Amino acid sequence: MGTHCMLFSPPPPTKTHHPLNSPTPSFPLPPTHYTTSPSTSRKFRGRIHSASKFGNFLDLKPEHQPEALDLDLPWCHPSDRARFDVIIIGAGPAGVRLAEQVSLYGVKVCCVDPEPLSMWPNNYGVWVDEFENIGLEDCLDKTWPMACVYINNSKTKYLGRCYGRVSRKKLKQKLIEGCIVNGVRFYKAKVWQIEHQEFESTVLCDDGTELKGSLVVDASGFGSNFIEYDKMRNHGCQIAHGVLAEVDDHPFDLDKMVLMDWRDSHLGNEPYMRVSNSKFPTFLYAMPFNSNLIFLEETSLVSRPVLSYMEVKRRMVARLRHLGIRVKRILEDEKCLIPMGGPLPRIPQDVMAIGGTSGVVHPSTGYMVARTMAIVPVVAVAIAECLGSTRMIRGKQLHAKVWDSMWPIESRLAREFYSFGMETLLKLDLNGSRRFFDAFFNLKPYYWQGFLSSSLTLKELLWLSISLFGHASNPSRFDIVTKCPVPLAKMMGNIALEYIG
Repeated sequence: MGTHCMLFSPPPPTKTHHPLNSPTPSFPLPPTHYTTSPSTSRKFRGRIHSASKFGNFLDLKPEHQPEALDLDLPWCHPSDRARFDVIIIGAGPAGVRLAEQVSLYGVKVCCVDPEPLSMWPNNYGVWVDEFENIGLEDCLDKTWPMACVYINNSKTKYLGRCYGRVSRKKLKQKLIEGCIVNGVRFYKAKVWQIEHQEFESTVLCDDGTELKGSLVVDASGFGSNFIEYDKMRNHGCQIAHGVLAEVDDHPFDLDKMVLMDWRDSHLGNEPYMRVSNSKFPTFLYAMPFNSNLIFLEETSLVSRPVLSYMEVKRRMVARLRHLGIRVKRILEDEKCLIPMGGPLPRIPQDVMAIGGTSGVVHPSTGYMVARTMAIVPVVAVAIAECLGSTRMIRGKQLHAKVWDSMWPIESRLAREFYSFGMETLLKLDLNGSRRFFDAFFNLKPYYWQGFLSSSLTLKELLWLSISLFGHASNPSRFDIVTKCPVPLAKMMGNIALEYIG
């Protein structure tokens, strides 16, 4: 999943967008009858239904188990005693993308993963223009011409920016096929340990195999122990429960994805949950495929400590019951837990990081996939300049150059600002969050789009702050004045340390 953010006022004219996708997602669906009643103009109905008819659906088991890709991989055989330029740990989106990109330059790559052909479990949502910019628009299986954000029951904002759902199968198949063409080798194992010498590293696998390479890249995800930090990892956490569900009906327009639904009327008869949600709010993220098929996800944008997963699921049950959404079948479900913000890894170090281990997750939103897909080619060029040349730059020089390509000083400074945004969001209750996003999406599109895409410079982020304060309501300004000083001081201190360092 990619994390979310949006709003409501009269909708702008729908932007014409040539479909990049088939009208239904590219996964097998069980036989069922789908109604053809128009729903693009339906309004939120706000009906409260009895628990007996629209009750707890959490006991339903997902019926669709994604199958592994059917591709003939070029395997690395231990008997070959092969030595590689780059060894990548993990065949997730970041790892496979890096293997595909760096191998374009003739660099010898091995990708190690327990199940290299297995499908990725989580759903990913992206802004369509970001995938178009990097040539991956053919890897979307559904797009919506606009997104919307429900601030409360009386205010909604429409964003005229196309949103898409990534086809995990199309994306992985495209990247794996690129790896095969470029000569990447794969090894099926789990990495237990990494040992470093001056110009070479040894990767020890759980089957006893040793692989040697000039550079080791960790793309194994948030749970990795191979990346070192020199500061306390005080990250926030985004947690969500999502389901791809067949439903009798739902109240959402089919030409709009719901980026955020902050309404809490569904908790009217749940006083305990309503008090809890007021302090630690969650919102609904929804992608309607048709009137009977929809992806629904209850999300805590960021909290510290992490919100209880059971609490998130209970709120989702109450919300769907209130919306009159009866879940008939669960095709897929997912539990999403994303560490956000916190310090970057120690830069440089012997192991390079990419993806979740690298700090690339947007500290304020949780977005990662599009930015990772975009930054990997930059990192690949830096690797190729060292290992694809006749000079063979290795050791500390290699590590410094590659880490600097991932995190140049400008990006590190901008990330401090995004982390400041996260620290501010952590201090906001439900009403504060509503006021914040109401002002945020009143900004010029260049600013809110750039913020969500992590593409603004530090100077532009400062102008965004000034503009945001100008667009904010008086209560929201009070939130900024009273709750931002400590995070602001922390950001300024970290920026100063980056300059000194």
